[in-house]
Amino acid sequence: MYNSSYYRFWVPQLQQFLTVLNWKGSWIPIISDGGTRTSGDATKALAAGASSIMVGSIFGGTDETPGTTITKNNKRFKIYRGMASLAASMGRKTKETGTLEITDDLNDYVAEGVEAMVPYKGSVTDIITQMTGGIRSGLSYCGAHNIEQMHKNAEFIKISRAGFAESQPHDVDVM
Repeated sequence: MYNSSYYRFWVPQLQQFLTVLNWKGSWIPIISDGGTRTSGDATKALAAGASSIMVGSIFGGTDETPGTTITKNNKRFKIYRGMASLAASMGRKTKETGTLEITDDLNDYVAEGVEAMVPYKGSVTDIITQMTGGIRSGLSYCGAHNIEQMHKNAEFIKISRAGFAESQPHDVDVM
């Protein structure tokens, strides 16, 4: 309800990196936080200058994450609570103070994240394997053996919508 997309304060991740890279010192690490849905997104963030990435919702539906598993329309989901959500903020206050009074003014909480259902994904091991494999592939495309080399070697080019569409699987039924 009170997340950043509701207020429409959003700058795409790559634009954020390009802005920060123009004025940061090389010794300042950058953490990519938001917009990472695939290993390709993670690789682009790392190539653009990120030292690390946050991937909360990617792991949100796994066995190892907290949250209730539910079934809806014969599909399994897990309740995912972003750390900036109202529920997470209230949970932190309860841990800090030992109580959460119903009379607390909800306006005291500045919630930016969401609480939602995410598809159940099984073990986090499979996701980590896919993520690391995708990032390794991206490193090889940049001729890099580590993230520092990737920062130096990566090149970004602008492609048209037609070029993007052409790069996607076509004339096949993707499984």
